[in-house]
Amino acid sequence: MRRTLQHPARIVPLAFLGVIAIGTVLLLLPVSRREPGAASFMTALFTATSAICTTGLSPVDTATYWSDFGHVMLALLTQVGGYGIATMATLLSLLVSQRLGLRSRLMARAETSAGLALGEVRTVLVLAAIVMFASEAVIAAIVAGRLWLVYDVPLGSALWEGVFNAVQAFNNSGFSLRGDGLFGFVGDWWICLPLALGVIVGGLGVPVLYELIRQLRRPAAWSTHTWLTVWGSLVLLVVGFVTVLAFEWTNPGTLGPLNVGEKILAAFVQGTIPRSGGFNTVDYGAMDADTTAVITGLMFVGGGSASTAGGIKVTTFFLLAYVIWTEVRGERDVVIGRRRIAESTQRQATTVALLGVATVAGGTLALLALTSGVPMDQALFEVMSAFSTAGITVGLTARLGDAGQIVMIVLMFIGRVGPIAVASALALNTRHRLYRYPEERPIVG
Repeated sequence: MRRTLQHPARIVPLAFLGVIAIGTVLLLLPVSRREPGAASFMTALFTATSAICTTGLSPVDTATYWSDFGHVMLALLTQVGGYGIATMATLLSLLVSQRLGLRSRLMARAETSAGLALGEVRTVLVLAAIVMFASEAVIAAIVAGRLWLVYDVPLGSALWEGVFNAVQAFNNSGFSLRGDGLFGFVGDWWICLPLALGVIVGGLGVPVLYELIRQLRRPAAWSTHTWLTVWGSLVLLVVGFVTVLAFEWTNPGTLGPLNVGEKILAAFVQGTIPRSGGFNTVDYGAMDADTTAVITGLMFVGGGSASTAGGIKVTTFFLLAYVIWTEVRGERDVVIGRRRIAESTQRQATTVALLGVATVAGGTLALLALTSGVPMDQALFEVMSAFSTAGITVGLTARLGDAGQIVMIVLMFIGRVGPIAVASALALNTRHRLYRYPEERPIVG
């Protein structure tokens, strides 16, 4: 039993559960709430899970419900959850002991799903921390300066809001210190653009950032993973931007009242955020059904593997697209660039996608069954937001009862840790057969 629980792929879910429990206890402290008295257990549990899983969904108004201490806890929990529980612990052990043992490297590699050589783990962890803190520092400085110089926010408050938003952006979460989110900054390029770019960089993933820094000027030397993530992310960004701009151009509830420049900025931000960001400068509940459908799809795909984003991941989606294209053409091998994709990788991508579909479908049915009077489209949107850890909402989360919130908590946990990691943690009796059965070919299609 002990050896089973010490398996790196199973420690990760347990580590997240442990930190969620700690976060819940911290948010239950009376000092965490602005009003007298402690928060309810369900509110604390939901919020802690949302922060650790870098989602940003909240059943209460973050700005007014939580105290300054509570806001600091949310920022810390988001930072720890975004960088990763096991990777954070591994980095701390590295800083203390100046070395990494085999078990620590296996844990870090298991959580990031990076497929790195064991000798690269230390370098990647340090680089990821440098990129994370440097990006957050730049975003915080720009946002804080803008708030202080233009919006007359006191310097101390501006600095804290800048840091808080920078942490939320890079870690692809969406908590806000303002009751209306970023609605008041819908046309402000100096506020919205840095936050959107932070979401993009944070959503690329540790392996991609590591390789881009080493091979930025040599795209031909990129690995297949980096190639799929970079170009796939670019395609999805364009799809999101064009969709929001085209479908919402005249919508009086979203882009309609804005001028041309503000519409372009809002469309870029809201086309970027659904892939796991969580911020909102317009009301998602007022969007047309066509826009909502595309955004739901973008949330399902999510960001890059081993990143702070959720979803089935960009690599998984486009790898399956290549698999389909290969099958349609009748070719034997799936080839991307000049590399043949291993069949085990294809099976893993199929498993992730199908588990994702099953999780979203099951979550939607559960939410509909446990919550009366909820429209199907709203339930699907909210479930997809939780599973993808996107954190955007059409207003349903705040109206959910305890049963509905439990469903969302489970979805956020699965979305952050990963369907395969959760399934592996549950399949404690996994064993490998030492024999193979005769081959059969059922009729498909």
